[in-house]
Amino acid sequence: MPPASAHRSIDPDLVFVPPNLPEDIAAGAVLPIDKPANSTSFDIVREVRSLADLKKVGHAGTLDPLATGLLIVLVARPATRLQDAFMYLRKTYTGTMRLGETTPSHDSETAVTESVDTSHLSEAEIRDALEAFVGEIEQVPPMYSAVKIGGEKLYKKARRGEQVERPPRPVTIYDACITDIRGSEVDFKIDCSKGTYVRSLARDVGAELGVGAHLTALRRTAIGDYRVEDAWSLDQLRDAFGM
Repeated sequence: MPPASAHRSIDPDLVFVPPNLPEDIAAGAVLPIDKPANSTSFDIVREVRSLADLKKVGHAGTLDPLATGLLIVLVARPATRLQDAFMYLRKTYTGTMRLGETTPSHDSETAVTESVDTSHLSEAEIRDALEAFVGEIEQVPPMYSAVKIGGEKLYKKARRGEQVERPPRPVTIYDACITDIRGSEVDFKIDCSKGTYVRSLARDVGAELGVGAHLTALRRTAIGDYRVEDAWSLDQLRDAFGM
């Protein structure tokens, strides 16, 4: 059940897209930003804090370092009070999974530990395997994630080589489709709920097909009605702040 804060209305006058920044950003602003690869979501928050010279800056939904795309950054009140309102909107992603290769993190951040042949798989089988996960499902979060078990984030345990039982979590895949298949490389698009790990979805599709899989690319293209096409690049944002 979403908290009451998830139902707060989002004032469109608080949302600023290129090339316009508010005259007084300390009065609150929502900045949709196109996060580049190889940066953390908190890296982006840290940069906005520096640009705006404000401490009260957060974001509404983490992207993994290797992922790109739409990150909603919330600057000062009342924008920061809208975190849950944004987080509970449905998310749209495009990405690529590689069938036949398994990694501990379920993406390319860790090395491949198992490889199997995938030449026997048909396109129909691959499409059916992804579509089988559409609906309300139970998903086990990756060991390489920020989920806390026993008061410690899982990725810290994973880096020590530990494996712990992770209770499955309910998530919803509203829609999922394959957009291209190039041998073992499979491009896809999904719409999903808060809390969905696309890495875990790739893992589970690979398991469904009996060959394993991991995510090699991921881009968040939309959060609700907000689109990455309307988002700030970091260079645009720096220019707007005169940096």
